[in-house]
Amino acid sequence: MEQDLGEIKVGFIGAGKMAHGIAQGILVSGKVCPDNVMVSAPSLNNLGKFKDCGVRTTHCNTEVVRVTRVLFLAVKPHIIPSVLQEVSAVITPQHIIVSVAAGVTVATLERLLPTGSMVLRLMPNLPCVVQEGALLFCRGSRVGPGEAGLLRELLASCGLVEEGPEAFIDIHTGLSGSGVAYVYMLAEAMAEGAVKMGMPSALANRIAAQTVLGAGRLLRDSGQHPAQLRADVCTPGGTTIFGLHALERGGLRAAAMGAVEAATERARELGGK
Repeated sequence: MEQDLGEIKVGFIGAGKMAHGIAQGILVSGKVCPDNVMVSAPSLNNLGKFKDCGVRTTHCNTEVVRVTRVLFLAVKPHIIPSVLQEVSAVITPQHIIVSVAAGVTVATLERLLPTGSMVLRLMPNLPCVVQEGALLFCRGSRVGPGEAGLLRELLASCGLVEEGPEAFIDIHTGLSGSGVAYVYMLAEAMAEGAVKMGMPSALANRIAAQTVLGAGRLLRDSGQHPAQLRADVCTPGGTTIFGLHALERGGLRAAAMGAVEAATERARELGGK
């Protein structure tokens, strides 16, 4: 059941790119007005873009906590303990705390927060800034279906929102959080290949970007397995199979799998696992 978000107060501690992307996604739905969103950061460096959205800003973390119900912790992982120590005195059982800090477990958050706090862990990715993100969240021990449903509805305009066990969060980091960079590297390499063959760089980059966008939308919207779509492009003796053979010789498949594994392991290391 959809919930009325019109009166929900949303806060962000931290004003980086991810906080801005999530805030933009929440605001673009029109269900939460800018005046119901407040962001805190220690300096003015990142607050200007929030002010441009009509969002209230402050340098005081406790002020954000006092006036909001849903609180996003969008600071670097190593800052989480000091931030929670600062705001714990004003955290209530009604607050819904959503952490986007990579590697910081639900157990750690619950230990640092007052007993009975409602905690969720969320891993978004950069395309949230254009409302095409892939977000995965998990619940803490005190969070029920109502709070999870509220978060899902709040984030719906940010892109794909999925719920899973906490063990999937670090994998999602390796697959999607870091994965956008893998896609950018592939797009860059494809464009450079076109430049090598004689195409102007600006044109090659535009076409590479559109190719990634179109392929991604077709993969998402068709519901077909990537292998099937890949096979649909190939014709016997045609250009695509020759190109794919070159990618296989270069170890693209193993490199991509290795990248997800390496990034996942690093996320686990950051969480002290």
